[in-house]
Amino acid sequence: MAGSSRLGWLDALRGIAALVVVFDHSSYTFMADFRRELMPQFNTSRYGVMVFFLVSGYIIPASLERRGCVRTFWIGRIFRVYPLWAAVILVFLALSLMGIAEMRDFGQQSAVTVAVAHATMLQELLGTPNLLLILWTLSYEMSFYLLVVALFTVRLHQQSAAVAIILAVLAAVSVTAGVVLPASALSGLVGTGPLIALASIAMVTAICCASARSPVLRVFGGVLGGVLALALVPFNGTVPVWEGLVILAVMFLGSVVYRAENGQCAWRYAAGTAVMVASCAVGSAYRYGDGDHFTRRGWIVAFLLAVLTFGAGLASRRRRIPRMLTGLGTISYSVYLVHPVLLTVIDSTVGRRRQDNLALEVAFFTLLLPLCLLTYRYIEALSQTCGRRLAHRMQPP
Repeated sequence: MAGSSRLGWLDALRGIAALVVVFDHSSYTFMADFRRELMPQFNTSRYGVMVFFLVSGYIIPASLERRGCVRTFWIGRIFRVYPLWAAVILVFLALSLMGIAEMRDFGQQSAVTVAVAHATMLQELLGTPNLLLILWTLSYEMSFYLLVVALFTVRLHQQSAAVAIILAVLAAVSVTAGVVLPASALSGLVGTGPLIALASIAMVTAICCASARSPVLRVFGGVLGGVLALALVPFNGTVPVWEGLVILAVMFLGSVVYRAENGQCAWRYAAGTAVMVASCAVGSAYRYGDGDHFTRRGWIVAFLLAVLTFGAGLASRRRRIPRMLTGLGTISYSVYLVHPVLLTVIDSTVGRRRQDNLALEVAFFTLLLPLCLLTYRYIEALSQTCGRRLAHRMQPP
């Protein structure tokens, strides 16, 4: 059987990316020796998240522009992202209280500060350690949402190619100029608590104003959200400045492909943008060099393979996609969020393997996927249905 949706190729890519990310994390437990040999040559984590970012870059502008309404866009995003996120967080906190999961060290940050930072989903960019490590990518997703809305409200949303190239060039310039900032530089400058409070107020204000009926308020809210994202990503992330900018450039590269696919720009411009973004990204990684927890060869190989994977999916968009892959894409968000919690339980009860065991790795996937089918059906699908109903009622005439 094969998927029939014209966007089935995107579902397939999400499914592949989710499996690779799960392997990256589960290999710590079941195949640690193999992982140590693989990572310097191919960073599986970066491969998976870069594919996710490319797919998001394609889908998010399409979602906003199809609705033509910022208010219903945010309703859709909130009901799409937050319910499962909240459920996973609650389960993890319960496991922590039971002594099964180990809570991260938040230093001097209060529980309220940590909760507010996570509620914005910008915690990775607000100087707050992630409750679950995989949540860091959601901070960049949220920043991208804010930027897409900003461009939409000022009617520059079709300039995705220019935005992608500017961000990629800035990444290359930053590493060439030797711009090195400490992790969470803004938090260190103004304080984590004040920054979280300021960013939270700015984010809520931006979303509410951009969703208003008044054109002036819409523009104000959109610009405010865009400025917030552009301030946090390069200046308060935990990854190097150049990599934060590359992540945004990659997502806008996905938007360029969407525009070319829908006749809003020529394919030659999309190809040129891809070459430019890839060149700047690879050049930045190469010049950055090897360092703690970063091997440029592994990062570059992963990045290029992610771009090629997206290109291969695009080339096969009119072919029949196996239903297994589209199904994996459908539950990919559940797979992404649920697997670290399941791994936490396994690590705390059974323990990590001293020798590689492929059979246990396969058994983990066999246990994970049915569980994710349940979380998708009873959390994701239900919440998305509620979101669609609310968005329909809130849709302006």
